Amino acid sequence: MRTHNKHGLMIDMDGVIYAGEELIEGADRFVKRLLDKNIPFTFLSNNSSKSRADAVAKLAKLGIEVTEDHIYSSAMATATFLTEHYPGCTVHVLGEGGLLKSLKNAGIRMVDKKPDIVLLGEGQEFSLDKVHAAVDMIIDGARFLATNRDPSPRRSGWNNLGIAATAAMIEEACGREPFVIGKPSPVMMRSAAAYMQLSPGNVTVIGDTMETDIIGGIYMGFKTILVLSGIADENGLIRYGYKPDLVVRSIGEIKFPLKWWK
Repeated sequence: MRTHNKHGLMIDMDGVIYAGEELIEGADRFVKRLLDKNIPFTFLSNNSSKSRADAVAKLAKLGIEVTEDHIYSSAMATATFLTEHYPGCTVHVLGEGGLLKSLKNAGIRMVDKKPDIVLLGEGQEFSLDKVHAAVDMIIDGARFLATNRDPSPRRSGWNNLGIAATAAMIEEACGREPFVIGKPSPVMMRSAAAYMQLSPGNVTVIGDTMETDIIGGIYMGFKTILVLSGIADENGLIRYGYKPDLVVRSIGEIKFPLKWWK
């Protein structure tokens, strides 16, 4: 993704652009302004199972027309990390969809026996047999990585445990924590900035979660904007030792140029 503008935006999606299957008021107009003003932006997704095409299709249903170039996922960041740090490695994957596609596109070989790395992503096809096999691989010497560590929503009827729950199960069994690539890890934030060809001082992150989007931006020296249309509660911000540069009720309230764009 090539940019020719000094400043750019990294934007979380769930809780910022949409809530579940519903568009958040003003989000479509906000993205249109970015496109009209030629302001570089990338949607950051921690979900490794959804492909870029999936994300583009969901946004289109909500009236937001973007291309796959506007999407950067933890699956993409993971493939980039493995290519840079473990060239030629073999990987055993507990995951699906977008993660498998990103690894394949990067030329990373996926195996079912004696891998160099066990990689955990989101998925709904896990079984105890698959978890047992992954645990044995780690105990036998494979490294343990995870695309992200997002928690379960903890809502009745939810069809995905959440990757944090699966990671905890494997950790307990093998005694090793995974190295996490996705937000708030600087690995993904740095990788996304490189993808946008922007220096950290010229990136602004927009998100609804203090524990991922905002702290991830602060780790990297990005400017940060917290929206209150998702998880964050304005009355609870005092609990954190860090704070965003700007707090707004929703993304539609953000005006350009931002005060720190010089």
